[in-house]
Amino acid sequence: MVKLKYFERTDFKQLIDWIDTPQFLLQWGGPAFSYPLTENQLEKYIENANNDNSVTLVYKVISNETGDVIGHISLGKIDRINKSARVGKVLVSDKNVRGKGIGKLLMKEILKVAFDELNLHRVSLGVFDFNVSAIACYEKVGFIKEGLLRDSRKNDDEYWNLWEMSILENEWLETRNF
Repeated sequence: MVKLKYFERTDFKQLIDWIDTPQFLLQWGGPAFSYPLTENQLEKYIENANNDNSVTLVYKVISNETGDVIGHISLGKIDRINKSARVGKVLVSDKNVRGKGIGKLLMKEILKVAFDELNLHRVSLGVFDFNVSAIACYEKVGFIKEGLLRDSRKNDDEYWNLWEMSILENEWLETRNF
């Protein structure tokens, strides 16, 4: 099992160490950051986050078993009027624990925040089409593909396609115990 705790300045170095290529930074952070990831960029990322009325909540993911930080996730673009938000910056840090269900656990935790605590109606995310393990993970927790944004991000001399996915509160209620 995992738990979410607010991401803080003391966590910056660890996250910077995890992001080791421009491609991985784009995959993790989208266009919000530039390589190499720096403490300045992370300062701006959390500047107005993690308050009662924040539009962004940023978390580190902690293993209940070891107490170690094993990942990162955020809930952004929180719109309390339209009751929607967007999951982003999803990362399971250690390649050795990937493929063992950690992603599913951290997605369930962020959806609990979105639906159970913030009482949202819709949560969306974007994922590159080649990231089949992430897509499978998101589908397991109830996300549905809405559409493919073709050539939506430029990476060096190539373009990457992005799946837009979402889950609604009634779908969360049906899948939350799986």
